[in-house]
This record gives sequence, C-alpha cells and structure tokens, in this order.
Amino acid sequence: MSGFRAVETQPGTPDRWDDVVAVMDGPGDAGRCWCQWFFRGAQADRAHAAANRAALEVQVRQGPPGVVGYLDGVPSGWCAVAPRPGYTRLVRSPLLSGTPEDELADPGVWSVTCFVVRRPARRQGLTAALLDGAVALATERGAAVIEGYPVDLAARTRTSSAELYHGPLSVFLRAGFTEVARPSPDRPVVRLRPTARRGFPS
Repeated sequence: MSGFRAVETQPGTPDRWDDVVAVMDGPGDAGRCWCQWFFRGAQADRAHAAANRAALEVQVRQGPPGVVGYLDGVPSGWCAVAPRPGYTRLVRSPLLSGTPEDELADPGVWSVTCFVVRRPARRQGLTAALLDGAVALATERGAAVIEGYPVDLAARTRTSSAELYHGPLSVFLRAGFTEVARPSPDRPVVRLRPTARRGFPS
C-alpha cells in the first residue's frame, strides 16, 4: 500500500538502551526528564538531565520500565509502564487522591505514565502502538490492572504537543480502557483489566 510505514514496539531491555537514548536525547522535555518526573524528588530540567538519564539506565537494566517504538526500523518513541507503587510522586498526586493506602500499595496495578514520540514520527499511529506494547509488557509481567491518566482533548480549548506526554484519552479508549474517575475536568483515570497474554504489535 502506498505510504505504508512499518510500526513496531519492543520492551526497553538493556540491549536496546542505545535505542532508548535515540528517542530521549536532544531538545525538548524528554532530553531533560528521561521519564523520571513520576519519581519523588526528580527535577525535569537541564541541570538534572544527566542524573535523570543515569536513573533511567538503571531502571532499564532492572526492568524493562517501558517499551520502545520503531517507525520503519528507526527508534522513534517510548512509553513508560511499571507497577504503580514504584511511581512515588504519582501515588501522592491529586490524580489519585482519595485512593486508599492499601490500594496505592498494590503491585498488581501498573501505570502507563509517559509517551515520547519524536517529531518526525508524529501522526503515524505510533502512540497507539506504544500503548498496545505497554499493555503487552504489563500483561506478560503479571499486571492485574493497567491504569492511565490521559488528557481529554475535548475538555481543553488548547493543548500543546508537550502536554500530551500523558497520552490522549481517545487512544486509551480505542485500546479498551474504561474511565473510572475524573479528578479534574480534562484528566480522567482509565483502567484496563487484561484477560489474556498479548504479543507485541509488529
């Protein structure tokens, strides 16, 4: 088919660290944060970029803490997913206020926290593929529930691409997630209960 571009996702394992770097490094929020914002004490600025990069490398060696997305074989995207209790800033955020402490400590709940898609790969379906890959990774590693905190674009008058690192609500809904709470008008909490092992999209 004319214009078809191959999209693939793979777990962010140590042998793919260079691919993770290719996605994260460079200008923009990803090159400062390195997917560390949801850990208590992390600072997403240039002064802390090296420390954030080192922290993500440790997580990759211990993980994988997410999936890498490829467009025509080129590393072009990243989606972070891991057990929710490990995201120490997330579990204390207003998004989860009112959630009982025992539920916040449940390692069976995994959180999809962050999407990175490099500019040349945007509008190519990579975000949806990254979410599918994150669900596959969490499912294969025993997640009982997969949770996301997307942006409802219909509830915002303007949204920059940088604000979409949580992912758009429409992508989560198409993947089978269901809204379970709305702590703010434009930020729902969505959940999916995996019913079977899912392979990585390719």
